[in-house]
Amino acid sequence: MAGARVVVLGAGIIGAACARELARAGHAVTVLDRGGPAAATTSHGEGNVLVSDKGPGPELELAQLSRRLWPEIIAGHPDAGAVEWEPKGGIVVAMTEAGAHELGRFAASQRAAGVVAEPMDDAALAAAEPNVTRDFAAAVHYPEDAQVQPAGAASALLAGALRAGATLRTGCDVLTGVVRGGRVTAVRTSAGTFEADVFVNAAGPWSGELARRLGAPIGVRPRRGEVLVTAPMPPTVFHKVYDADYVGAVGSGAEELQSSAVVESTRAGTILLGSSRRRVGFDDRIRPEVLSVIARKALRLFPCLDGVPVMRAYGGFRPYVPDHLPVIGPDPRLAGLWHATGHEGAGIGLSVGTAAVLRDLLHDRKPEIDAAPFRVDRPAVLGEGEDL
Repeated sequence: MAGARVVVLGAGIIGAACARELARAGHAVTVLDRGGPAAATTSHGEGNVLVSDKGPGPELELAQLSRRLWPEIIAGHPDAGAVEWEPKGGIVVAMTEAGAHELGRFAASQRAAGVVAEPMDDAALAAAEPNVTRDFAAAVHYPEDAQVQPAGAASALLAGALRAGATLRTGCDVLTGVVRGGRVTAVRTSAGTFEADVFVNAAGPWSGELARRLGAPIGVRPRRGEVLVTAPMPPTVFHKVYDADYVGAVGSGAEELQSSAVVESTRAGTILLGSSRRRVGFDDRIRPEVLSVIARKALRLFPCLDGVPVMRAYGGFRPYVPDHLPVIGPDPRLAGLWHATGHEGAGIGLSVGTAAVLRDLLHDRKPEIDAAPFRVDRPAVLGEGEDL
């Protein structure tokens, strides 16, 4: 579909990455957002580019593709410093013998899939993270893990799209679609009607509602998370460090609170403490009891943080799909509608790989990885057993 007019619905990091890739491929691209660029879910993330939390399978393959693409994209950006690319690596710590056994099994499976996962003894962990707890059962180093400043990274991708000829329109809340002959030909928004050949639903946690307004609902829902931010500190945490419970919390589909210790620093000197996952719709209230759980688990991992002032807390919504895989590709029910969503908490890291896969599918080319697991017509997305 070379030269097609494309409207990207959403100016977060997924939408920005897709807009950049498609504009560079020669499409006339317009990006619409009801708010501002990177103003919602993207700006409420931690900026993780991870392989450490993904077991063998399609999501890991997408993460590995994205991890390879990120440095290439940043190297070509005129203001790469705004992205704050930090290939600092990650360390996963198991606090119990049972956790150590599971971490060892998980890391072995990742190594078989091409992930660098290095077991650490007491001395190696102390050298890498002198302030982490000494009361642990096992630790694994993932040198491929990295971090970006999420809003900066999204802005850089969007700037690349604009340099390639894309246009951006904000304050455009999509109201409905215009469908002719089984194809969506336009979207009506609060700022007018926009016509195109292709519409890419990249609205993150709002993708389910947006798809419903267009007449093709998908099973993407919000999943709430919170983060605590300490006051700036001297260098204290040198990697992304999290306990082995994190992978289980990510993979859980439970509505109730799922939490694990995740601790990492930023260039500004603050330390981010997470993480939590709750299915509460779009209820954006900060819950003190959730923050308390986050703080308590972080202190177990880094006891030295006891008494450190917390400067602020923030929360956001992740685009959750029950089978924990993104949705990438054309909608079989409505021609002209494509989806790039459902990445939950991994959207920052997976964004550039998602855009490359979407570009190849749109051009009827075989992507570098198998895109079939991300297709729209699977039960978790089209709502088998779900109340859509």
